[in-house]
Amino acid sequence: MKERNNTHFTHNTTRTNALKGKVWQLVLLLFAVVLMAACARMGNPDGGWYDETPPKVVGATPAEKATGVGSRKLHIRFNEFIKLENATENVVVSPPQLEAPDIKAGGKNINIELKDSLKPNTTYTVDFSDAISDNNEGNPLGNYTYTFSTGEHIDTMEVAGWVLDADNLEPVKGILVGLYSNLEDSAFLKLPMVRVAKTDARGHFIIRGVAAGKYRIYALQDVDGDYHLTQKSEKMAFNREIIVPSSKPDVRQDTIWRDSLRIDSISRVSYTHFLPDNVMLRAFTHVLTDRYFVKAERTKPECFSLVFTAGNNELPQIKGLNFDNADKAFVVMPSLKKDSITYWIKDSMLVNQDTLRMQMQYLGTDTLGNLRLNTDTLELLSKTPYAKRMKEKQKKVDEWKKAQEKAKKKGDPYETQMQPEILAVQLNVNSNMAPDENVSIMLPTPLQRLDSTKVHLYSKRDTLWFEARYRIRVREAADSVAPVGTNLLHRRWLELQAEWKPGVEYSLEFDSLAFTDIYGVASAKIKQGFKVKDDNEFATLAVTLTALTDSNVVVQLLNAQDAVVKQTRAVAGMANFYYLPPATYYLRLFVDRNGNGRWDTGDYYHGLEPETVYYFPEEIECKANWDATRTWNPIAKQLNEQKPGKITKQKADKRKTIKRRNLERAIQMGIPLPNNLK
Repeated sequence: MKERNNTHFTHNTTRTNALKGKVWQLVLLLFAVVLMAACARMGNPDGGWYDETPPKVVGATPAEKATGVGSRKLHIRFNEFIKLENATENVVVSPPQLEAPDIKAGGKNINIELKDSLKPNTTYTVDFSDAISDNNEGNPLGNYTYTFSTGEHIDTMEVAGWVLDADNLEPVKGILVGLYSNLEDSAFLKLPMVRVAKTDARGHFIIRGVAAGKYRIYALQDVDGDYHLTQKSEKMAFNREIIVPSSKPDVRQDTIWRDSLRIDSISRVSYTHFLPDNVMLRAFTHVLTDRYFVKAERTKPECFSLVFTAGNNELPQIKGLNFDNADKAFVVMPSLKKDSITYWIKDSMLVNQDTLRMQMQYLGTDTLGNLRLNTDTLELLSKTPYAKRMKEKQKKVDEWKKAQEKAKKKGDPYETQMQPEILAVQLNVNSNMAPDENVSIMLPTPLQRLDSTKVHLYSKRDTLWFEARYRIRVREAADSVAPVGTNLLHRRWLELQAEWKPGVEYSLEFDSLAFTDIYGVASAKIKQGFKVKDDNEFATLAVTLTALTDSNVVVQLLNAQDAVVKQTRAVAGMANFYYLPPATYYLRLFVDRNGNGRWDTGDYYHGLEPETVYYFPEEIECKANWDATRTWNPIAKQLNEQKPGKITKQKADKRKTIKRRNLERAIQMGIPLPNNLK
């Protein structure tokens, strides 16, 4: 009986185990079916969809657009964790705060504490630009502005426009733009702005919270943070027009894109259009006229330099304290702006003197901004003492003697007298030059004498060389303030000019002793050959202006680096450029108000805006042996739309937008984007 029971128990156990195995198989099968269904289900990719929803403002204390606000502590709440990018630069509080506000972001909140006292009956705006985004995916909130008023109503007008560099129309990023209700010119010099904004990378600005009225507008690179012009070194811009804010109902077209290539829909949206929205400000820096003595230096024994912050037509007066006849001791060579003056010492005995002590009288700016006569005592030490120079000179003599003795012992030719010092004349000439180029000549020391009988220019015709005509002039704008002309005395930069003929070979030859400097050092024999390129290797560009034809206009040809290659004055609306190497060029012009051939900056203190600059909005491809023509209306486009993008250095920041990664993911998987994510 016992044995029978044991058998029955064993049989039941086996059946139970078999049943459990089948149950587990069924469970695994069901799990596999569910898994495959999940994998096959459309619109539910691995990892789930990205969060593309920007943060939302869910509340604020005081409330947005609240009136009668008296608290300087502001609190803004969001529906998710946020981050605030570079609040110091990106967040602008208006009216401007003389003491910087405390702006902090943490968790789902932004806390602001205004340090300045609140003005009565004033609309305050805190412009965050696009600095706010969610913490996880970086979805930007967009241009968000928080507004409240200490009075009974909110001012809602806006003024917008652009700030560009006056000389090259580059967008000015991060410059302060502000309004004055006080229309006097002196307000910008004494009072802070009443409403402010900052420009973005495109140079664009929007001043919000503006009350109805009349305003003057300015831009300022506010170095000292006082919101008005205090220093001439601060970049600024002003506009003579009176700004009268207004608004009107308007309609715009909003385009909704299905993807990067396909438009989903285009809708007409009504909005309030605030004017003016195209204010143009041209920023410039004043010519610094405050004159201070900077330094005196004697880098070479033969000369010393006096450097000032600004030039003056009246040069410093020098009186020697350990030498005589200071008025005759030097060759004086001022720079073009006369802010740096180089004194070449004519007397070799004075050159050998290691220390020069002198008294200098000069005009300098006092505390009231007026020029006053100042007197300084200077002690100038040569960087290379006389003893060291003599030692180096003796070393050269010894080396020469040793070399000649060695040559004599070997039976080679040798010299019995050391050759005198040679004046190192530098020629700058292209081996293949254009017909409108010239030969530049640079001397290391001021010229005392040029013997024209020792200068020869030859041109080659067939196989024969013939003497060609030439003239030597002072090189324009290179040698201090010397005018272009034939008086070469004491000059260092010269130019040899000739009627260069295309395709012709030339030989420029200087005999020994052609040049002699103020120390009696003469030049050696020089010979330089070169060829002028043929006409068919160049392009020609003819520009016809259809506006500004009555103005004094200078047209400039630019390269790909926005640098001037050539310039010419327009005559009867025409500007021609000849002998252009094949390349891509650009055009710029400026209205030459004073006719000096140079662009001049502005002067707010005298009510002068900078000379107006225009750019041709397209590049110009010039090919060899090709005549290009362009017709140009400089005022056809706004200034901010003129400069070609390829030569604009200040590029616009990439606009912060939703990344739309869900759409990209759906396209990759070949599934439709769920409606709730569109």
